[in-house]
Amino acid sequence: MKALIVDDDLALADIVSFTLRRAGYEVIVANDGAMALERWQTEAPHFLILDLNLPRLSGLEVCRRIRAESDIPIIILSVRDEDDDVVRALQLGADDYIVKPFSPRQLVARLEAVLRRSGSDRPVPDRFTAGDLTLDSLRAEIYVGENPVGHLTHLENQLLQTFMLNPNQVLPAEALIDHVWGPAGGDRAMLKQLVYRLRAKIEAAGTQTRVETVAGVGYSLATGRREPA
Repeated sequence: MKALIVDDDLALADIVSFTLRRAGYEVIVANDGAMALERWQTEAPHFLILDLNLPRLSGLEVCRRIRAESDIPIIILSVRDEDDDVVRALQLGADDYIVKPFSPRQLVARLEAVLRRSGSDRPVPDRFTAGDLTLDSLRAEIYVGENPVGHLTHLENQLLQTFMLNPNQVLPAEALIDHVWGPAGGDRAMLKQLVYRLRAKIEAAGTQTRVETVAGVGYSLATGRREPA
């Protein structure tokens, strides 16, 4: 299922992209209102995460134009929290309105609620592949080809899912901690130990895929080839 994220704040767009990829969605990004309309027409996304303060064309105008032609789910994600802004966006056809700063877990939960109401929800994937490595998340088993080569703990399973949804991308330690431990909280020491255990199991499996440390930033799942952006 494909998401179109529209935000001129590149860092925030990266965070939202990471959050949605972690939840199993394909992501495309536009950084202004005119580009949003173009990508909506050419890429046929299944839903939009839309900022209001955009160059070239405002988020409200983007919402109005898309809603005139489509019932695609639209979630507003904006720093503007005045009642008038919220009411105006909902009157123009937005399905939900989330104020920045936001919780990634809440964003996904509210998105999935909107998709259920619209009849657009999709099953959660249970198999993930990156390079020559496959994860069956329901069985918590990893495979090389069709051969099972290791069993993962719950936390290892969560971490590998995150890596496999973002192959060959550097994932910040803080983002990994949030997605693996959630509100219960983890820390860098706990993440380091979890990565160590997962890395050992992947290496023991004889796969070419590797968990690499990016000093001072986080970690990356290297598959041996560059994934398209």
